[in-house]
Amino acid sequence: MSLLLTLVGYLALGAAAGTLAGLFGVGGGIIIVPALVFAFGLQDIAPEVVVHLAVGTSLATIVVTGASSAYGHWQKASIYLPWLKVLLPGLVLGAVLGVFVAGGLSATVLGTLFGVFVVLVAVKMLLGIAPKPGSAPPGTLAMGVAGAVIGSVSALFGIGGGTLTVPWLSRCGASMTRAVGTSAACGLPIALAGALTFIVVGQGNPLLPAAATGFVMWPAFFGVVLASVPFARVGVKLAHVLPAQVMRYAFAALLLVVGVRFIVS
Repeated sequence: MSLLLTLVGYLALGAAAGTLAGLFGVGGGIIIVPALVFAFGLQDIAPEVVVHLAVGTSLATIVVTGASSAYGHWQKASIYLPWLKVLLPGLVLGAVLGVFVAGGLSATVLGTLFGVFVVLVAVKMLLGIAPKPGSAPPGTLAMGVAGAVIGSVSALFGIGGGTLTVPWLSRCGASMTRAVGTSAACGLPIALAGALTFIVVGQGNPLLPAAATGFVMWPAFFGVVLASVPFARVGVKLAHVLPAQVMRYAFAALLLVVGVRFIVS
């Protein structure tokens, strides 16, 4: 595959991920990771590192897109700083732990776990399961443990964490606006700590391509980032035009196919 064709493919991937993220309100990682696994496979990258490389690269892209999202929510005053500060240590430590767990797993096992996670997200979308609002926030210890769990799972699968953070904050008594805004801010430290740790963990791996630093593939990173941010706005506009229920079912069905493919491969 030529360099030009590869870069065009990454830009197309970023455009698709950004559009779907804006359209369905899901983190781009759940779209980017399987797409990168497919793209890296076409480039004959060693299968032993394909999934790890896709997860690490996805987290690196979320550093940029997450910063943009968090800044937007900051401007709208929808980030609740007291909860962010309590969650932050757990998010960072959990992200580092998640990467080391991923590093200890084979590509097959990591891919299977990712597939199970995607299937669960798809089922949640199909059933229309929404977070149940609570009234009283838990103590500092519970928030710290929650941050560690969110950080580790998010880094393990290369996602920003909104799938887990929004329901948790809603149960803690946050309004949906504040839950989404604070979740966006939580995604940034998860992605940053996770991406940096994936770079360190992957250093010296002889199976990695020359364009990668550890488990981050830079051509993919730049292509996805350049296209995903502007196309996320396209997705938001489409969300106000297309029939929401039909599109949700269609996207959930796509996730089911992707998840099952990861599980059986």
